[in-house]
Amino acid sequence: MTQLTRRAVLSGLTALPFAHPALAGLRPYELVRNGTSVDFTFELSGITQSGTMPIRSADIRIDMADLANSRVDVSLNVAKARTNLPFARKPMLSAGVLDATGFPTIHFTSTDIQLGNGGRISNGAEITGDLTLRGVTRPITLRANIFRPPGSARDNLNNLSIQLSGSLNRHEFGASGYSDLVKETVGLDIRAKIKKTG
Repeated sequence: MTQLTRRAVLSGLTALPFAHPALAGLRPYELVRNGTSVDFTFELSGITQSGTMPIRSADIRIDMADLANSRVDVSLNVAKARTNLPFARKPMLSAGVLDATGFPTIHFTSTDIQLGNGGRISNGAEITGDLTLRGVTRPITLRANIFRPPGSARDNLNNLSIQLSGSLNRHEFGASGYSDLVKETVGLDIRAKIKKTG
C-alpha cells in the first residue's frame, strides 16, 4: 500500500462522523488484498529491523451510525512471515519465538472501540481487543484511523482504508527466544483497504 500523506488522511476523515440514517447498522466489508499489509519492527543487536506477515482471513463490520459498535476479527498467517533479513526468518519462525509449526495463526478480535475527537475513528481513537499468539491470549490496544479515499464523495463509503498501530511485548506471549539479541518490544503497523460487500 502506498504511503498516504497526512493531508489525504485528514481529508478522508471528514465524512465519517456524519453517517446517513440509511447506513445505520453493522455493514460487512472485505479486504482488498493488494492494498493490505501487516508490518512489524523489532530491534536486533541494537538495530531496528522490519518484516511483514500476510492476513489469512478478516471479518470487518462497520456501523457508520455508531462507529464504536464496529467489529474487527483478523487472522494472520505466521508461516508466511518475512523479514528484511533472510537469515533471521528461520529463527523468527522457530519454536522459541513464533513457533509457526505449533501455532500457525495469530488472531485478533476487537472488544472495545474508543472514538477520538469529534466521534471519529481517528485523532486519538483506539481499538482494544484480544490477541492470541502462540496459544496465549492477552488484551492489546492499538491506535486507529479509518478514512475514505481522498476526492471521494462524502456519502460514498463503499471503499475505506484502515490503519492500526501499536506495540506488544513478545515475552508476554512466550515468544522469548534469542532474548540476548532481540529486544522484547515488537512494533505493529497494519494498513488495510476494505470494500463494502452485499
